Amino acid sequence: MIAHVRGMVAGVAPDGAVIEVGGVGMRVQCTPGTLATLKPGEPAQVATSLVVREDSLTLYGFGSDDERNVFELLQTASGVGPRLALAMLAVHTPDALRRAVSTEDLGALTMVPGIGKKGAERIVLELRDRLGPPGESGTTGGLPGARPQRMPQWRDQVQSGLVNLGWPARDADQAITALEEDGTIGAANGEDPQAVDVALVLRAALRKLSKR
Repeated sequence: MIAHVRGMVAGVAPDGAVIEVGGVGMRVQCTPGTLATLKPGEPAQVATSLVVREDSLTLYGFGSDDERNVFELLQTASGVGPRLALAMLAVHTPDALRRAVSTEDLGALTMVPGIGKKGAERIVLELRDRLGPPGESGTTGGLPGARPQRMPQWRDQVQSGLVNLGWPARDADQAITALEEDGTIGAANGEDPQAVDVALVLRAALRKLSKR
């Protein structure tokens, strides 16, 4: 198993990044929150999980060991593959998922594109005793390179993250604009627009979209 990847970030795309390790470019698929911490030309380290299929080898990258561990645990539930597990971590933090499962918060789980009520009930039933309660991850922080990032391209990254999760670009733009107008993010409330936490904005946008 490849536990982590450390090297220079060679490139970042909406659904993943390429990290150069020993002259080899390793492509890792990540959540928008993790991607927000990676900048081309800068060193980074991400926790990783290798998913092996008959016709592919896919490396998934995460900002912390805890996020990676939750990603792997989520896949032990029936009907949850790596892409759905990644989508769950794009919408919720590991502790938010633990809280949703432990309290049987089906509404929080169905915020994830691809999870309906029956799927949420199955996840709660099968993972309640595996994920554990919130706050017991056993980790205190992310890996080097997985720090909150000041990103001037935050709007594009949030929009790309929403589109990758299945929302139309128009709806994504409207959700982001609504967050700006109500003062949740950006210059609308006098804050530095480059100091936006992409992961938090993505989750706030998903909450707005789920209420439509």
